[in-house]
Amino acid sequence: MLTVLSCISAILWLGLLFAPWRPWSTTEKLENFHQRTKPLSHITALIPARDEAECIAETIMALASQGCLGGIIVVDDQSTDETAIEVKNLNIKNLELIEGQNPPLGWTGKLWALEQGRKKVSTPYLLLLDADIRLAPQALANLSELQQKDNLDLVSVMALLHVGNLREKFLLPAFTFFFKLIYPFALSNNPNSKIAGAAGGCILIRTSKLDSIGGFGALHDAIIDDCTLAKLVKESDGRTWIGLSDDVEAIRPYGTLTNIWDMVARTAFTQLKYSLPLLLLCSALLAISFLTPLAGLLSGNSSVRFLSTISLIIMCVTYLPTVRHYKRSPLWVCSLPFASSLFLAMTWTSAIRYWRGERTRWKNRVYTKLE
Repeated sequence: MLTVLSCISAILWLGLLFAPWRPWSTTEKLENFHQRTKPLSHITALIPARDEAECIAETIMALASQGCLGGIIVVDDQSTDETAIEVKNLNIKNLELIEGQNPPLGWTGKLWALEQGRKKVSTPYLLLLDADIRLAPQALANLSELQQKDNLDLVSVMALLHVGNLREKFLLPAFTFFFKLIYPFALSNNPNSKIAGAAGGCILIRTSKLDSIGGFGALHDAIIDDCTLAKLVKESDGRTWIGLSDDVEAIRPYGTLTNIWDMVARTAFTQLKYSLPLLLLCSALLAISFLTPLAGLLSGNSSVRFLSTISLIIMCVTYLPTVRHYKRSPLWVCSLPFASSLFLAMTWTSAIRYWRGERTRWKNRVYTKLE
């Protein structure tokens, strides 16, 4: 049995390594166009903020330093901390604070906050920015240049996640690696592919395209809202792009294992369409791909050890670009099989919560299972 599983594992890893779309690669990166800072008055930034007093000021200051935007709109999504006060204390031109209202039935909080802000937008382009995302100088200009150069309707950047403590270093680069496996960037950026990926922390979208799909009302109850938005744009014959960048950085630390666990569990079972067969298939694939090679190394069968060694080598090779992107030691590639075990447990946590009646939870809001 172990021989068969080891063979399947090696085939899976060889298939991943030689897949034409190279989902493990980090070549899709935001280019630095080395242009002078110029007005960005054709862009309005929209920031939904719920209990973001710790980060919001730094995010807005970095955004304001990008250039002269058409406006910065912050929607205070019923925060219980001093988010609104932090925004009001900033002396920044074209900064507007909106007091968010209760989400209507069927809406998620973030999407309702974005919809309230969208109604205030009059510029041709809209930047959707999470309240804990810091843009390096020229980052927005580079995004805008890429969008106009390639005539794209939506461009997004997967932010460099905060990797300060051991738990973050262990799990967050692996999170990026798995995201790229699920939404291969090369396929997402191909207009002929049905794969549609986006990173909700930083999205620049053509306002007319967003309006044409019905605004955020078209995805009002989406849990994975960024990829749902990209899918709707592609289905309406729009062009999308997603990539990585060192210039788009998440500044809020996750800190504890519980916070990371909840972040993954929030969407994991949604990704599997709340399907038990897909959950079992996903579990089997993760176990065969990541755990079988470890078990195979201890086998007395030389063929099993050889196949397991091949799988582990390819595993390390494919994870290395992500580790380098996070500027970690190459030795961190050895952690991937163990990180995958935790991600599998997080996925089962997501499923168990759903079966108990909870579709997702985030920012002290619980969304119940749809009937």
